[in-house]
Amino acid sequence: MDLEEALQVVGEFGTYQKQAVVVLVLAQVYMACQSMLIVLVGTTPAYQIKHPEDGASASPRELGPQVIFTEDVDSIVTEWFLIKQEAYKVSLAGSLFFAGLLLGNIIFGPLSDKIGRRPVYLTGLFFEVLFGYVTAFAPNYEVFAASRLLVGLMNGGIGLVCFVLAQEYVGKSYWALTGTLTSMIFAVGISLFGALGYLIRPWRSLATAANSSGVLIFLLSVTLPESPRWLYSQGRTEEAEEVLRVMAVRNGNPANHLLLQRVGVAKPGSSCSGGLLQLLLHPVLRLRTLVLMYVWYACSLVYYGLTLGAGETSGNRFVNVAMYGLVELPAYPLCIYFINKDWAGRRKSMASFLGLAGAACLLTMFIPENTGMLLNVTSLALLGKLMVSAAFNITYVYTAELYPTVIRNAGLGVCSMSCRFGGILAPFVPSMRAVHQSMPFTVFCLSGFTAGCLGLLLPETLNQPAVDTMEELERTPPHRVLESKPLLYEDR
Repeated sequence: MDLEEALQVVGEFGTYQKQAVVVLVLAQVYMACQSMLIVLVGTTPAYQIKHPEDGASASPRELGPQVIFTEDVDSIVTEWFLIKQEAYKVSLAGSLFFAGLLLGNIIFGPLSDKIGRRPVYLTGLFFEVLFGYVTAFAPNYEVFAASRLLVGLMNGGIGLVCFVLAQEYVGKSYWALTGTLTSMIFAVGISLFGALGYLIRPWRSLATAANSSGVLIFLLSVTLPESPRWLYSQGRTEEAEEVLRVMAVRNGNPANHLLLQRVGVAKPGSSCSGGLLQLLLHPVLRLRTLVLMYVWYACSLVYYGLTLGAGETSGNRFVNVAMYGLVELPAYPLCIYFINKDWAGRRKSMASFLGLAGAACLLTMFIPENTGMLLNVTSLALLGKLMVSAAFNITYVYTAELYPTVIRNAGLGVCSMSCRFGGILAPFVPSMRAVHQSMPFTVFCLSGFTAGCLGLLLPETLNQPAVDTMEELERTPPHRVLESKPLLYEDR
């Protein structure tokens, strides 16, 4: 039998898979806290300078005795006096985290396709927790900034592998559910971080508490098995059968005679065993990847641009952070509903939500900043966050379905790599208000509209069988422009 038939026997989403998925989605809470850390530990409180004429050119050490912070806030800004000409270092620390995510996607995605999901995930999680404690106990800004880069490096790598594992443990019909659940718990993690920040005000204590949850997640993750889909795609059929048998026993469906077919499976080291090179050489995957890279970039720019700006909007910063997390939650039931409908599917739903996110950002330009009405800049920004969260979630699920198993992590890694460019730029977009008040939302609006239009070029994957090998991709019938009949390697 093939893998899909085997999962029908084992149980597509049985007790064992549910327990494994719970561990993986709980890891999203930890990763969300690390992603949002700079929003609260980088808070800049109101301050006064005793001698304003000397403040512009003074170094942080000289400026320190002259600064009086008028708010009771403990952050890296108050500890290292990151104001005036040093203020850019707060945004820089945020961008370094996203630069780390970028490097993590480049390194960890192909690596997990080559040596396996589980060892890459566990190694990355261990070092992220380690570097997270370096952040909490950093003696100076330079060590703090370097640790954020390293935490981002690990976060970017394990985020991808964690998502892929949640997909590959279950049957194809549950991919939308597990993918959506992963993104939803990330949003819950943002809200919990806002509550944690309210309860723990000193920034070092907050960083320590937020990082300590990673220790528990690591201990739980040690029990996770390797992905049976990855083992099967690599020709390690006997190992895949063993994992499936363990799942079957734990699910209460003994499958002692479960045997997977040995034909049509890519062997390790073969020309079709995956890798970044396939994304460049294969004509269908090349065009598909280019479109997906821009869609991921736009999603990230709008998502993190709106989220990281939460601390700068009016009102309580802790409530704002929590609201920007909670507002995402309605997006996920909407995703599950629309992407499983024949008249909507993955492609149309993703494009529509991106267009609506752009429209919400466009409307903010016509609303006065401090209006007391229900329809104001903050509510429209939250609506934009809701829409782009839905689009981002669909993009994760959709991208995983567009790539064969042998290069799924490589494909997700390249797309997520471009996504991190959006994340690197996102901390600086809110500062564009200095040019014009509407500039940040103009950028978000144009990004959403253009990504939505390009996304319509992609093929629909709803009710299509999962593709495990490059040979299966070659046999897939064409449906859309970016799924035209590929040029076979032997015809080149």
